[in-house]
Amino acid sequence: MAGSVAERDAEVKLEDGHLNNSLGSPVQTDVYFPRLIVPFCGHIKGGMRPGKKILVMGIVDLNPESFEISLTCGDSKDPPADVAIELKAVFTDKQLLRNSCISGERGEEQSAIPYFPFIPDQPFRVEILCEHPRFRVFVDGHQLFDFYHRIETLSSIDTIKINGDLQITKLG
Repeated sequence: MAGSVAERDAEVKLEDGHLNNSLGSPVQTDVYFPRLIVPFCGHIKGGMRPGKKILVMGIVDLNPESFEISLTCGDSKDPPADVAIELKAVFTDKQLLRNSCISGERGEEQSAIPYFPFIPDQPFRVEILCEHPRFRVFVDGHQLFDFYHRIETLSSIDTIKINGDLQITKLG
C-alpha cells in the first residue's frame, strides 16, 4: 500500500538543508546538499584538510559531451569564487582536464592521464583525496593523477559544484 508507515519511516527527510534519518537525528556526513540534481552545488562541512576525501558517484549520460566537478571557495558569482580544482571530462577528445581559477585568473591546465575512465551510460566513482601538498584523484578505485594545491588555505575550499552530462547517485 502506497504511503505505508514502513515506507514513510524508511525515508530520509531533509530539513533546513541537512539530512535527517527517520528518527529525526542528523545523518553524519561532511557534504550537505538539498538534492542530487545537476547542476549541483553543495557545502563541504569544515572545508578541506589533509586526509579528507570527497566521493562522487554517478552515471554518465547516454550521449555525453562533458561534465565538470569543481571544489571551490564558496559559491559567489560576483566576484566569482576561487576554484581550487576543476575536473572536466570531455568525451569528444577523451580528456580529463584539470585547472584552477584564483582571483579570476585561470591556472595552467593539466591533461595527462594514463587512460580515459568514463564510459557513456555507465556508473562511475570519483574520489578526491586531500593530502598536504595535493589532491589525489581516483576513478573507480584507480589513481589517475595528482593535482598540487594552488590555494594554500585548504579550509576555505568548502563548496562542491557538479555540472554537465551525468546523474549523481551518491555524494560523501
